[in-house]
Amino acid sequence: MTQSLPGQRPAQEQSFAGRARLPVVVVGTGPYGLSVAAHLRAAGIRVRIFGEVMGSWRHAMATGMFLKSTPAATDLSAPEPGGRLADFCRVHGEAELTELTPIPCDVFVRYGQWFQKRYVGEVDPGLVVAVDRAASGAGFVVRLDDGQEFAAAAVVVATGLNGLAYVPEQLRRLVPEGLGPDALVSHTSHHTDLSRYAGRRVAVIGGGQSALESAALLHEAGAEVQVLIRERRVLWGMTPDLARPWTQRLAQPASPLGTGWVLAAVCKAPGAVRRLPAAARLLLFRRALGPSGGWWLRERVEGIVPVRTSRRVAHAEATPEGTVRLEVTGPDGASSEALTVDHVLAATGYRLDLDAVPFLSPEVRRTLACVPGSKAPQLTGTFESCVPGLYFTGSLAAPMFGPMMRFVAGTEFAATRIVRDAVRWSATY
Repeated sequence: MTQSLPGQRPAQEQSFAGRARLPVVVVGTGPYGLSVAAHLRAAGIRVRIFGEVMGSWRHAMATGMFLKSTPAATDLSAPEPGGRLADFCRVHGEAELTELTPIPCDVFVRYGQWFQKRYVGEVDPGLVVAVDRAASGAGFVVRLDDGQEFAAAAVVVATGLNGLAYVPEQLRRLVPEGLGPDALVSHTSHHTDLSRYAGRRVAVIGGGQSALESAALLHEAGAEVQVLIRERRVLWGMTPDLARPWTQRLAQPASPLGTGWVLAAVCKAPGAVRRLPAAARLLLFRRALGPSGGWWLRERVEGIVPVRTSRRVAHAEATPEGTVRLEVTGPDGASSEALTVDHVLAATGYRLDLDAVPFLSPEVRRTLACVPGSKAPQLTGTFESCVPGLYFTGSLAAPMFGPMMRFVAGTEFAATRIVRDAVRWSATY
């Protein structure tokens, strides 16, 4: 049963002045999709949203993981007060979360499901397999995996990082049958349970949060694990200081992404980031937040899990015994050593690529303009692409609006601007 706010009808029961009008379709039911849909419904815009609620957070993160973000940076964007993570915890009698409280992923998933029932209402679990321009050139035709087709006034792509996992080619070619938990190589997004590797040798490639936390979980599950990192040292977040003096707050202002003037600026004004030259935006996107581990994770890794810095995989091959032989170069780049493992876990991040959004028709993909130097879409200040009525939000919008779009903290900025603009499509059809 959908829970409603005082004085508000449940989301799925709200009436729409333009009920006969075509819907705005939201593809994706993670933080960005749910936030956009909530604002659309509150604005009286007919909306259909597709996907499994918080599906990526349920199926692409291993059991036992925590969010790297602080509670203040983990709120979905609700159209009215009462939809914060803190509100969810209070309603359900859960312990208050502070900056010193790492947030379990399962708590965040339940928060997203609660938010959906409270603000979004009905979600269609169907899979969108095609989005194409309507024959008239205005609006879209959307097709589902069951063959159903319907017209839409506008489409919002909020699919997060689905399909964008990056694995280096030298590792990918080891598994022509495909990456996965049962193959020799997998990506961190393939896992919900790392205990399957108990007693096995695992090499984790990467130096960010997913690599370090996966290594901790593997070790705690009984695997023989080591981490290979290109960087010269592991970077760890600083333990939050809840009582920083004003001089420190002035020198390094806080932001949802951390402390410092650069991060504070890009979080305060994503719209201003969009007005920077494309090369500057991409540099900011790639460099503003380098790989690092959460402060709370350090005690589970440092001195416990072997982490080998300044290491690169020069060559990889599958052996007749069903293992992987890695040739790893050392700090000087010349010397190398052989390392044999049972499995390689690639914590190698994601690559933004419109060609990896499978439901966009070839015609739509050909029409879309990309940010110079990337395969992410060029967007207006309201997140609209050069295809009228087609919007992109979340990570695919980060090369335009900055690194905050890679995190839940960007949902309010994105949702409010998309919905203000989408009103015109609702009124058109």
